[in-house]
Amino acid sequence: MYKLILHKSLIALCLFFIIGVVNAQEKKQYKVSSIGFYNLENLFDTIPGPNDTEFTPEGANKFTSERYWHKQNNMAEVISQIGTEMFPGGPAILGVCEIENRSVLEDLIVNPKLKASNYAIVHYDSPDRRGVDVGLIYRPEFFKVTSSRSVFLSMPENPNFRTRDQLVVSGLLDGEMIHVIVNHWPSRSGGEKRSMPSRMAAAKLTKSIVDSLQRVDPAAKIVIMGDLNDDPDSKSIVKGLGAKNESRSLKSGELFNAMAPLYRDGIGTLAYRDSWNLFDNIIITQSLINENKSSWVFFKAKVFNKPFLQQSSGQFAGYPFRTYVGNTFTGGYSDHFPVYIFLIKEK
Repeated sequence: MYKLILHKSLIALCLFFIIGVVNAQEKKQYKVSSIGFYNLENLFDTIPGPNDTEFTPEGANKFTSERYWHKQNNMAEVISQIGTEMFPGGPAILGVCEIENRSVLEDLIVNPKLKASNYAIVHYDSPDRRGVDVGLIYRPEFFKVTSSRSVFLSMPENPNFRTRDQLVVSGLLDGEMIHVIVNHWPSRSGGEKRSMPSRMAAAKLTKSIVDSLQRVDPAAKIVIMGDLNDDPDSKSIVKGLGAKNESRSLKSGELFNAMAPLYRDGIGTLAYRDSWNLFDNIIITQSLINENKSSWVFFKAKVFNKPFLQQSSGQFAGYPFRTYVGNTFTGGYSDHFPVYIFLIKEK
């Protein structure tokens, strides 16, 4: 049985945090990297815009500069701690959603809690009617972006439909090509069943992006992440996207939902009416599940749900501690917990 031990002396010498795996006969060292996703719950600026009346000083939420910087500081605090048990300084790659524009990410990455990690940004404006986008921040010392694009989701039967684009970012993680697809699928507004067709359309778009990457490279290593507004066992994810909830017996090119085992154990990322959901999914290709660890492979998936992110008392104790409840500013973090995975490879 393998036992993990930390080699702290190597942190200063290596770009990646190193863990040692020891058994009775051999000793191996592995590089570790962390990839995560976080729904930042309405990270808006205070400037009025065509789709933004609530999050302004005069709007319903009385969103002042003081509240904006409080929110920014909270988001930075969370991101700086994600995955640090194995990868110091915050994730190498972090997808985000519910951001108003690029400028809120620019403010985020220079926060004192994140500045030392030197995050960079990939962002495109989306046509979403609420004015929210997806984005990605990354640490250039670990991940070198080689290309990016924003993919529009259309529904021919509903030409006025508008939602978030899907962000595709490709790059070199310690010299190895990794593709990341950041999502924020359409909401359950109007009810889960009534809104399912829009999420099925989003799932099929994501699958088409995966297929296009795999046509170029059948062994492409792809990480799909996002607030999919559905659980790992939902029709859109299982049927529309084709993500399996078990990693055993995966065929080449198939997808595994790394969050599914946590969901089966009753772990969620958001709560509503005494019921937990796990809408924040990280899904990987079979090429990241391999006994051969000479290149990046999946190691572990986690939900970052530390006590400081939870409502501490009252009827909703244990729920995510939100920034607003209705129009009331509570000073919390987000209505979602972040999720993340670790990848490892032999040093």
